[in-house]
Amino acid sequence: MVRWRLHVLNRRSIQFLLFIATIVLAGCAPPGPPEVAPILLVNGTGASPNDVKAVEAILKERQLKYAMVNSRQLNRMSEAQLLAYRLMIIPGGNYITVGNSLTPAATTNIHNAVQGGLNYLGICCGGILAGDAKCNSLNLTSGVRFGFYAVVNRGIHKTAVPIAGVSTPAIECYWEDGPQFTGWGAVVGKYPDGTPAVVEGTCGKGWVILCGVHPEAPENWRRGMSFTMPASAANAYAATLIDAALNGTSLPHY
Repeated sequence: MVRWRLHVLNRRSIQFLLFIATIVLAGCAPPGPPEVAPILLVNGTGASPNDVKAVEAILKERQLKYAMVNSRQLNRMSEAQLLAYRLMIIPGGNYITVGNSLTPAATTNIHNAVQGGLNYLGICCGGILAGDAKCNSLNLTSGVRFGFYAVVNRGIHKTAVPIAGVSTPAIECYWEDGPQFTGWGAVVGKYPDGTPAVVEGTCGKGWVILCGVHPEAPENWRRGMSFTMPASAANAYAATLIDAALNGTSLPHY
């Protein structure tokens, strides 16, 4: 009788332990895949940390969800994983370092993802990389290579630049060794010399906006320069560019 009771007790103990283990294991199981943010912000090797923060500030102010990715992570992403996002943003930095920190397979995947419908916003460095640059680049522009805004030839590397739009007052933006985009896309904004500062166009199914200035720049970037407009005016323009790139919206152009 005692032996039978011990047998029942042991069986019940085992059932209880199995029940507890099931609950614990269920609690430890990985959750389902999280909802993918609509925007992928590239914080790769060579990207300007300050510009990444400046873009983040605009995204947060607009309450736009985003994910951050570095070069190593981007090199491991497939075309399908990239296409889970609606917009990729590459901010300012050293375009040669940013481009060469990516593998040829990664830039091919980005190119193909944009062709397949991933929208793209390139700011300064990201604008140069969108072309056929002299480093590992994305070539979203059918072979067009971009040069720099001409003031670099006068030894100017940072300055306030008014960007003229269609039937709108010019917006002063912070500029630092940024490109001009002659030869590709519809011109949204012009530098004072008439060359394209902001352009838009398609690459396959993807909508691409390229910007040679830094409208996202905060006030503290402007020290030692003469601006007649507050940074908030340029920041609002940055938000407009992000919204247009995210939604594939065409901006007024020349």
